[in-house]
Amino acid sequence: MTPPFTSLLVANRGEIACRIFRTARAMGMRTIAVYSDADAKAKHVREADEAVHIGASAASESYLRGDKVLAAAKAADATAIHPGYGFLSENPEFAEAVVAAGLIWVGPTPASIRAMGLKDEAKRIAIAAGVPVLSGYQGEDQSEKRLLDEAKAIGFPVLIKAVAGGGGRGIREVKAAKEFKDQLVSAQREAKAAFGDERVLIEKLVERPRHIEVQVFGDKHGGLVHLYERDCSLQRRRQKVIEEAPAPGMTDEVRAAMTEAALKVARAVDYENAGTVEFIVDGNGPLRPDGFWFLEMNTRLQVEHPVTEAVTGLDLVEWQLRVAAGEKLPKPQGDILLDGHAMEARICAEDPAEGFRPSVGRLVHCEWPRFARMERGEADPDDAYWTFVDAGFEEGDTIPSSYDSLLAKLVAFSRTGGAAEAREECRVVVRDALRQTQVTGVTTNAAFLARLADDADFAAGAVQTGLIAERIETLTARDADRLQAAARLAFDEAVNDWGDTNPWGARDGWRLNAPATPTWSFEEGGETLTVRLRWNGREWDAAVNGVAVHLDPDTRVAFRAGGGQTSVFINGGTFVFARPGANADHDAGDIGDEVKAPLPGKIVAFATKVGASVKKGEALVTLEAMKMEHALKAPRDGVVAEVGAEEGAQVKEGAVLVRLEPVA
Repeated sequence: MTPPFTSLLVANRGEIACRIFRTARAMGMRTIAVYSDADAKAKHVREADEAVHIGASAASESYLRGDKVLAAAKAADATAIHPGYGFLSENPEFAEAVVAAGLIWVGPTPASIRAMGLKDEAKRIAIAAGVPVLSGYQGEDQSEKRLLDEAKAIGFPVLIKAVAGGGGRGIREVKAAKEFKDQLVSAQREAKAAFGDERVLIEKLVERPRHIEVQVFGDKHGGLVHLYERDCSLQRRRQKVIEEAPAPGMTDEVRAAMTEAALKVARAVDYENAGTVEFIVDGNGPLRPDGFWFLEMNTRLQVEHPVTEAVTGLDLVEWQLRVAAGEKLPKPQGDILLDGHAMEARICAEDPAEGFRPSVGRLVHCEWPRFARMERGEADPDDAYWTFVDAGFEEGDTIPSSYDSLLAKLVAFSRTGGAAEAREECRVVVRDALRQTQVTGVTTNAAFLARLADDADFAAGAVQTGLIAERIETLTARDADRLQAAARLAFDEAVNDWGDTNPWGARDGWRLNAPATPTWSFEEGGETLTVRLRWNGREWDAAVNGVAVHLDPDTRVAFRAGGGQTSVFINGGTFVFARPGANADHDAGDIGDEVKAPLPGKIVAFATKVGASVKKGEALVTLEAMKMEHALKAPRDGVVAEVGAEEGAQVKEGAVLVRLEPVA
C-alpha cells in the first residue's frame, strides 16, 4: 500500500486517535500523537511512533490550543494533521492555520466547515438546496421575549438548540411556555461554555422521532458519493448510545430520497472528505419519503463510522487520507455495496444507577469480551459474523476527569440470512459481548447497554429517541444482578468449602435430620447482604436478605479476588463484595449534611444561598464535569449554613459545596 504522505499527526486522544493510527500504520505512515498532562501515559501515546506534549490537563490548555498543536506538528516534522472528532475537528480557523502552515488538512475545506458550523446558516443552505427542513426560528434577535414569541408561534413542544457546535450540547426540550425561560437560560449557558457562542434557534419538536444520518464523501475533483445510512435513534440526553447500519425498516424508496437529500446538502457547499448529513425522522409508523427533515451536517468523521465501514467493507480513514492528499475517491457510487448489518455500542465510564454520573480513576482490571478482540481485517470474509473493540484504554490506564467518558466501542457485524436475520444475530452478539465485559476501578455502562440491547422494542426495530427515557428505571436497575451476584458468590465459596468431607467441620450449616442451610455475609455498597443456601432435595435455593434468588446456571458469572475483596462480573456489571468489617469506615455516621462534588469540575451555578430553606431532592448546585452538567441535590430538608465555593470556580472531587443545618 503506497502512502499518500509520510507522516500523520492526530490532534486528538483516546480511541479515535488509536483507530486512526491503525490505518496510518497499515499505509506505511509515521504516526505522531499529542498529549496533555493527564494523558502522559495514555494508550494513544504508547501506540504512536512519536508523541509531543502540548499542555495542561484542561482541554482549553492543550487539545483546544491550535497553536500548540501546530508547534507540535512542526517539532515532529509532520506532513499532515487529522483532527479526529470533537476538539478542533470542526474549527475552520484551525483548518485554515494548518493549510497556511504548509501542512495537509485531513478534513473538509474551511469554507464547508464554516458554512455548516452554525445550525441556522446550515438550515438556510438546506432550504435553498430543496431539502426539507422543520419549521422554526433562526433569526438574529436573541431576546428572551422574541424567542418565546417565536416558540409560541411554532407551537409547543419545541426544541431550543445552540446555533454553534454539536454533540447534543446546548439543546433543551420545552413542552410548555412556563418552562421556556429556565430551559433557555440553561441551553444558553451550556452553549456558551461549550462553544463560546450562546445564540440559539427554536425548532418544532417531532415527538417519538428517529435519528437517521447519511455518510457522504467528496474529493477535490468534484466526486461525491454516499455510503448509505446509519440509525442513531438510541440516545440519552441527545447523546448517541447504540448505532446501527442500515436503519431498521428502511425501504429502497426512502433510502433513495434521503441519500439524494444528503448529497444535495453536500453539493451546496462543494463538500470534500468525510461528512455526515443528519435527519430527524417521523417515528410514528413506517418510514416514508416525506417523513424526514434536515437536522444538521457534521463536517468530520463520526464516532459511529465503524458500522458504515462494516456494511460497506471500506476503511473510511484510508479514504480520508487519500482524498486529503488529492487523490480521487477510491470507488464510484455504483461500486459501493451495502452488505449485512452492523451495530456499535459505546462503553463509557459512568454509573447509570447514579444518574450516569461520570466515573474516574484507574482501570484496575479491564477485560473486553474475549471473542470480540478480533481486529478489523482478521475475519474471514465468508464468516457469518464478527466483532471487535475499538478501545482508548487498557488495564492499568487512568480515566481522567478532564474529557468525555468514552472508553471503547464494541462493534458487531453479521451477514447471516436476510436483513432481519442479520440484524437479530448482530443484536444478540452485541448483547452477549457486553455481558462479558469486565472492568474494576471505575464503573461502566456495559450492563445498561446489555439491557438496552435486550429490549423488546429495540429487538423489533421499533427505535426512537425517547425509548431510553421511557425505560430508564428498568434499564438502570441493578438489584436483580446484585442479588444474583451475591448468591453466586456464596455458592462458589460454599462449593470450595465442601472440599472438607467431615460434615461436623464443614461451614455448610448441616444439621442431623434437617436441611443444610449455610449462611454467608458480604458487604457491598455500604450494605450487608446475608445469603442463605438451602438444598431442597433437587437443587440449591438461595435467599439474599430474605429475598428468594434463583441460581440461574445460564447467567454467566466470573470472579476476581484481591485486596480482601471479590469482584463479581455479571451481565456486564461489576459488584465488589467484602467480608463485614473489612471496610468499617464506609459511610457509617454520614447524616447527609453536605453536598460534595462527586468528581472534579467547574461550578456553573448555585441555585441557593446561605440562610435559604431547602427540601430533600432540590437542585442546589450545577457542576460541569466531563463535558456534562450535573445537578447536585439536597440530601435532606434543611437550611443552608454554608456555601463552599463561588460560581465559575474549579473544585476538586469531594469538595464540600453546600453544608446544611437542621430546620429550626
